[in-house]
Amino acid sequence: MKVAIIGSRKYENRRRIQEFIYKLKEKWGDKLEIVSGGQRDGADGYAKKYALEFDLNYSEPYAVWHYHSRNKDLIEYSDVVVAFIPKGVTSKGTNSALKEANKKEKKYVIIN
Repeated sequence: MKVAIIGSRKYENRRRIQEFIYKLKEKWGDKLEIVSGGQRDGADGYAKKYALEFDLNYSEPYAVWHYHSRNKDLIEYSDVVVAFIPKGVTSKGTNSALKEANKKEKKYVIIN
């Protein structure tokens, strides 16, 4: 199961991401791969931190600075997309990824 974890750089609820990834690990075990866009701050950074702490497969094969093409590749590669976005915050990169998920008919969830 390849889960893309994306979201705002302003997302600061690291505990929510940690608990979410832990629950995914409990459910999928070694079959789980966390995929992220590679941004150091916010949701992407926490996704990487906790995926590595939980000794999970982690992929970050996408260049941060080409976010439109990166998002297309990231969505295509993933089975499901989880976007962590604080209430009241908009993110061009995250919105681009979710738009791509809609095009590809990929399941996604937004967590505030």
